[in-house]
Amino acid sequence: MMRLERGSGRLYGMMLMLAAVVLLLDQVTKFWAVSALSGGERVAVIPPLIHFRLLYNPGSAFSIGTGVTWVFALVAAVAVAGILYTARRLASRGWALVLGALLGGAVSHLGDRLFREPGFARGHVVDFIDYGLFVGNVADIALTCGCVAMVLLSLRGVPLAKVPAEETA
Repeated sequence: MMRLERGSGRLYGMMLMLAAVVLLLDQVTKFWAVSALSGGERVAVIPPLIHFRLLYNPGSAFSIGTGVTWVFALVAAVAVAGILYTARRLASRGWALVLGALLGGAVSHLGDRLFREPGFARGHVVDFIDYGLFVGNVADIALTCGCVAMVLLSLRGVPLAKVPAEETA
């Protein structure tokens, strides 16, 4: 059984809540995109910056690694486990939000990889927000924001985790 460090429960809950919101928003918008957009057709949203265009991505960013989808599923699973383990000793709201954004994005992408066509651990991620240079989704936005915030918190010296009492003695 995984134990939370004293005082980290509320922060852990905050992280899980944000992760659930990201997961829900990502999957609902992907459901909408699959049902409302036809493959390849661009629909202007904020021309010329943002369009909607439905794509199924078997790889990672910029469709890199299209032949090794299972590797991305494995990486996402390890990331999810690592975030859940690390978050047991959360020390700040900032890190709870960062890990929540990363966890939500990783879980949503993992779900796509595991359960979408063409098959288990070979599924394609639904991308539909076309920025011109690349096409992404809500999970990608959460992952990007989480990574930027992670760098900012690290540069500011905000501690990620509480140091256990036995390590400080």
